[in-house]
Amino acid sequence: MPEVTMPFHKDGDFLVDYEDKKFEDVKAAPGEKALVTFHTVAFEGSIGLVNLLQASRLMSKGFETSVLLYGPGVTLAVQRGFPTLGAEAFPGHLNFNNRIKKIIADGGKVYACRFALQALYGHGEPSLIEGVIPISPLDVLDLILLHRKDNAFILNTWTL
Repeated sequence: MPEVTMPFHKDGDFLVDYEDKKFEDVKAAPGEKALVTFHTVAFEGSIGLVNLLQASRLMSKGFETSVLLYGPGVTLAVQRGFPTLGAEAFPGHLNFNNRIKKIIADGGKVYACRFALQALYGHGEPSLIEGVIPISPLDVLDLILLHRKDNAFILNTWTL
């Protein structure tokens, strides 16, 4: 077995050149909109958190940003905690809740489909994080079409 002669990495080391940005930092023109939609199960993969972080990034670039949660995506907007609501059982346990609260506090809108909320996951509107807007399943497509009419940037993600 060959001997390893390279020093071990340590806290504070850089493994990549994170400052090497290839593209301009695009900002929204006044009034530009963005819609982030996702159909994913909370805690079953990274896309839920990644999309919420993308929504925050779009907001920081000046886009009037909305998030549409439908299908299993509504599970990201359900209040969580253990042993009580709002109590973090382990670090990162409430990352979805905290990010949704931040998006709302920063002026973004978060919509959750009532059909998925009740029919699929057995929750009522009081289960939602405060500020999340419950919508009819008939509004899901119309919300997307309204953003399309406004020439909004739309980021769609599906996972199962």
